[in-house]
Amino acid sequence: MTSRIPTSTSITESSVIAAPLAQVWHLIKLQDFHHFWTKLDKSHHVKGASHETDIVKWTFKDGTEQEVKQEEHSSIDHFITYSVISSTPALTYSSVISTIRCHTVTTGPSEGSTFVQWSAHFSSDADAGVIEDARFKRKEALADLAHVAVGKK
Repeated sequence: MTSRIPTSTSITESSVIAAPLAQVWHLIKLQDFHHFWTKLDKSHHVKGASHETDIVKWTFKDGTEQEVKQEEHSSIDHFITYSVISSTPALTYSSVISTIRCHTVTTGPSEGSTFVQWSAHFSSDADAGVIEDARFKRKEALADLAHVAVGKK
Protein backbone atom coordinates (compact mmCIF):
# COMPACT_ATOMS: atom_id res chain seq x y z
CA MET A 1 0.00 0.00 0.00
CA THR A 2 1.40 3.37 -0.99
CA SER A 3 0.91 6.42 1.14
CA ARG A 4 0.22 9.85 -0.27
CA ILE A 5 2.18 12.91 0.67
CA PRO A 6 -0.20 15.33 2.43
CA THR A 7 -0.64 18.50 0.40
CA SER A 8 -2.91 21.50 0.18
CA THR A 9 -5.46 21.12 -2.57
CA SER A 10 -5.79 24.86 -3.17
CA ILE A 11 -3.39 27.11 -5.03
CA THR A 12 -3.28 30.78 -5.95
CA GLU A 13 -0.90 32.39 -8.41
CA SER A 14 -0.85 36.10 -9.19
CA SER A 15 0.82 38.70 -11.32
CA VAL A 16 0.87 42.44 -11.88
CA ILE A 17 0.41 43.06 -15.60
CA ALA A 18 1.59 46.39 -16.96
CA ALA A 19 -1.63 47.03 -18.88
CA PRO A 20 -4.94 48.66 -17.92
CA LEU A 21 -7.72 46.50 -16.49
CA ALA A 22 -9.88 46.90 -19.63
CA GLN A 23 -7.16 45.40 -21.84
CA VAL A 24 -6.55 42.45 -19.54
CA TRP A 25 -10.22 41.76 -18.71
CA HIS A 26 -11.10 41.71 -22.42
CA LEU A 27 -8.89 38.58 -22.78
CA ILE A 28 -10.49 36.65 -19.89
CA LYS A 29 -13.19 34.74 -21.77
CA LEU A 30 -13.10 30.94 -21.68
CA GLN A 31 -13.65 30.67 -25.44
CA ASP A 32 -10.76 33.08 -26.09
CA PHE A 33 -8.07 31.62 -23.82
CA HIS A 34 -6.23 30.28 -26.88
CA HIS A 35 -5.53 33.91 -27.87
CA PHE A 36 -3.11 34.25 -24.96
CA TRP A 37 -2.36 30.83 -23.41
CA THR A 38 0.41 29.26 -25.50
CA LYS A 39 -0.43 25.73 -24.23
CA LEU A 40 -3.83 25.90 -25.97
CA ASP A 41 -4.25 25.12 -29.64
CA LYS A 42 -7.89 26.21 -29.80
CA SER A 43 -10.93 26.92 -27.67
CA HIS A 44 -14.57 27.24 -28.67
CA HIS A 45 -18.12 27.04 -27.34
CA VAL A 46 -19.63 23.55 -27.27
CA LYS A 47 -22.65 23.41 -29.53
CA GLY A 48 -25.83 21.87 -28.17
CA ALA A 49 -25.27 22.94 -24.58
CA SER A 50 -28.29 24.55 -22.97
CA HIS A 51 -28.82 28.29 -23.28
CA GLU A 52 -28.28 28.64 -19.52
CA THR A 53 -24.93 26.84 -19.55
CA ASP A 54 -21.69 28.13 -21.06
CA ILE A 55 -19.42 25.19 -21.92
CA VAL A 56 -16.16 25.66 -23.78
CA LYS A 57 -13.89 22.99 -25.20
CA TRP A 58 -10.18 23.58 -24.79
CA THR A 59 -7.82 21.64 -27.04
CA PHE A 60 -4.26 21.74 -25.76
CA LYS A 61 -1.24 21.45 -28.03
CA ASP A 62 -0.33 18.11 -26.38
CA GLY A 63 -3.69 16.66 -27.54
CA THR A 64 -5.52 16.92 -24.21
CA GLU A 65 -9.14 18.00 -24.58
CA GLN A 66 -11.15 19.48 -21.73
CA GLU A 67 -14.65 20.83 -21.48
CA VAL A 68 -14.91 23.66 -18.98
CA LYS A 69 -18.14 25.09 -17.62
CA GLN A 70 -18.45 28.73 -16.70
CA GLU A 71 -19.86 28.72 -13.17
CA GLU A 72 -19.80 32.46 -12.46
CA HIS A 73 -18.92 35.63 -14.32
CA SER A 74 -18.97 39.25 -13.24
CA SER A 75 -18.17 42.14 -15.54
CA ILE A 76 -18.67 44.44 -12.56
CA ASP A 77 -16.29 42.69 -10.14
CA HIS A 78 -14.04 41.36 -12.94
CA PHE A 79 -13.91 37.66 -12.13
CA ILE A 80 -14.73 34.38 -13.82
CA THR A 81 -15.12 30.98 -12.17
CA TYR A 82 -15.06 27.75 -14.13
CA SER A 83 -14.87 24.00 -13.56
CA VAL A 84 -13.53 21.15 -15.67
CA ILE A 85 -16.47 18.86 -16.48
CA SER A 86 -14.73 16.39 -18.81
CA SER A 87 -11.21 15.57 -19.94
CA THR A 88 -9.52 13.29 -22.44
CA PRO A 89 -7.35 11.78 -21.17
CA ALA A 90 -9.26 11.49 -17.91
CA LEU A 91 -8.17 13.53 -14.91
CA THR A 92 -6.52 11.67 -12.02
CA TYR A 93 -8.71 13.53 -9.50
CA SER A 94 -12.45 14.07 -9.11
CA SER A 95 -12.85 17.82 -9.61
CA VAL A 96 -11.35 21.28 -9.79
CA ILE A 97 -12.90 24.74 -9.73
CA SER A 98 -10.85 27.79 -10.71
CA THR A 99 -11.32 31.54 -10.45
CA ILE A 100 -9.54 34.38 -12.20
CA ARG A 101 -9.92 37.83 -10.61
CA CYS A 102 -8.64 41.13 -11.98
CA HIS A 103 -8.15 44.37 -10.04
CA THR A 104 -6.80 47.77 -11.02
CA VAL A 105 -3.62 48.74 -9.19
CA THR A 106 -4.53 52.18 -7.86
CA THR A 107 -1.33 53.44 -6.26
CA GLY A 108 2.43 53.03 -6.24
CA PRO A 109 4.88 52.33 -9.04
CA SER A 110 2.47 49.93 -10.78
CA GLU A 111 -0.48 52.36 -10.71
CA GLY A 112 -2.72 51.79 -13.73
CA SER A 113 -1.60 48.18 -14.08
CA THR A 114 -3.77 45.13 -13.44
CA PHE A 115 -3.39 42.66 -10.58
CA VAL A 116 -4.51 39.21 -11.73
CA GLN A 117 -5.11 36.32 -9.34
CA TRP A 118 -5.77 32.75 -10.61
CA SER A 119 -6.83 30.26 -7.96
CA ALA A 120 -7.83 26.59 -8.07
CA HIS A 121 -9.51 24.34 -5.54
CA PHE A 122 -9.05 20.63 -6.21
CA SER A 123 -10.91 17.68 -4.75
CA SER A 124 -9.12 15.92 -1.90
CA ASP A 125 -7.95 13.08 -4.18
CA ALA A 126 -5.56 15.39 -6.10
CA ASP A 127 -1.96 14.54 -5.28
CA ALA A 128 1.10 16.78 -4.90
CA GLY A 129 2.07 16.25 -8.56
CA VAL A 130 -1.30 17.56 -9.76
CA ILE A 131 -1.05 20.61 -7.51
CA GLU A 132 2.50 21.48 -8.60
CA ASP A 133 1.62 20.98 -12.28
CA ALA A 134 -1.36 23.32 -11.89
CA ARG A 135 0.81 25.90 -10.12
CA PHE A 136 3.37 25.78 -12.96
CA LYS A 137 0.69 26.02 -15.67
CA ARG A 138 -0.95 29.03 -14.03
CA LYS A 139 2.37 30.84 -13.71
CA GLU A 140 3.08 30.16 -17.37
CA ALA A 141 -0.43 31.23 -18.44
CA LEU A 142 -0.16 34.47 -16.43
CA ALA A 143 3.13 35.24 -18.18
CA ASP A 144 1.44 34.51 -21.53
CA LEU A 145 -1.47 36.78 -20.57
CA ALA A 146 0.94 39.59 -19.64
CA HIS A 147 2.80 39.21 -22.93
CA VAL A 148 -0.39 39.53 -24.99
CA ALA A 149 -2.00 42.26 -22.85
CA VAL A 150 1.10 44.46 -22.82
CA GLY A 151 1.55 43.94 -26.55
CA LYS A 152 -1.93 45.43 -27.16
CA LYS A 153 -0.98 48.89 -25.84
